[in-house]
Amino acid sequence: MHDTIEDQLEELIRSEDPAVAHSADSLAAARHRISGGMPLWQWGTWVFYPWNGRLVHVLPREQFQRLRTDRNRDKIDRAQQHDLRGRRIGVVGLSVGNSAAVTLAMEGVGGSFRLADFDSLGLSNLNRLRAGVSDLGVSKAVLAARQMFEIDPYLDIELFTTGLTEESIGPFFDGVDGTAALDLLVEECDTVWAKVAAREYARRRGIPVLMDANDRGLLDVERFDLEPHRPLFHGRIGASTSSDVARMDRGELLSFLLTVVDEPRLSPAMRDAIGEIGRSLSSWPQLASGVMLGGALVADTARRILLGELIPSGRTYIDLDELIPALGQGISPEFVRAMEEVR
Repeated sequence: MHDTIEDQLEELIRSEDPAVAHSADSLAAARHRISGGMPLWQWGTWVFYPWNGRLVHVLPREQFQRLRTDRNRDKIDRAQQHDLRGRRIGVVGLSVGNSAAVTLAMEGVGGSFRLADFDSLGLSNLNRLRAGVSDLGVSKAVLAARQMFEIDPYLDIELFTTGLTEESIGPFFDGVDGTAALDLLVEECDTVWAKVAAREYARRRGIPVLMDANDRGLLDVERFDLEPHRPLFHGRIGASTSSDVARMDRGELLSFLLTVVDEPRLSPAMRDAIGEIGRSLSSWPQLASGVMLGGALVADTARRILLGELIPSGRTYIDLDELIPALGQGISPEFVRAMEEVR
């Protein structure tokens, strides 16, 4: 049992008017006013997390959300925070997408989420997913939901642990009863059919799509909400459809995927890896730093789009190798001497 409700309530009181120097009496009066005189153990919400056996006492929903996002001000004002909590975001692919989903939850971008991934956590995923060895074998969608609920227990999260399929894709976009459409899609899956089918659905419904390609800091934006006839992947795949993709063999799928991600613009390491996948490499190489950067890029762009900023469709590279270039492969004596002179 973890009960810090008095500390949370005091922090809430001080955050409401930071200029006030509270005394013990004024804090007691404010606690009584906010809690309505109710004993604190009965006030607020008790949340049970069955996966770790913890029972946690937190502020009521409104006060919890206000205090948890208090440090967002004035980068995100109160009205914008309220707007963002009313939005529903879908995330497909919870390996690279885990960073995006968790960052969205931390920043308060979205109050409802749909998470889709058919895979479970493997040991090789721990080079880029924020998880531990005790999580091995857990569904990646379940893992992301657990992490998000521990940040904000008031979130509404629906899980699609079979990933996106022909049967699940409709409810994923529209809700089980067809009345709860997504406001934005984050697509980070490896299944090529799902990548194409998700965009077909998003375009028909006017839903913007974000994708972090996890190489050279590539962020892809498709504003189907503003451009209902925009070609998928900015026209790179021509008239190909998800039905066409479903009939492709392994070699054709790899060629298709390389077209989607602009093979000539891949990093040298990624280009070198392409021919080794399935031989000396089991899959695409990925680093935690790139995944975390992608999560930040997706969350920041999603927030701005949902708040009405006119972020255009297109691709942007936040390539850290270019932005923070090295002078060479080694440290030359001249560089050391130059640094000593600066000091």
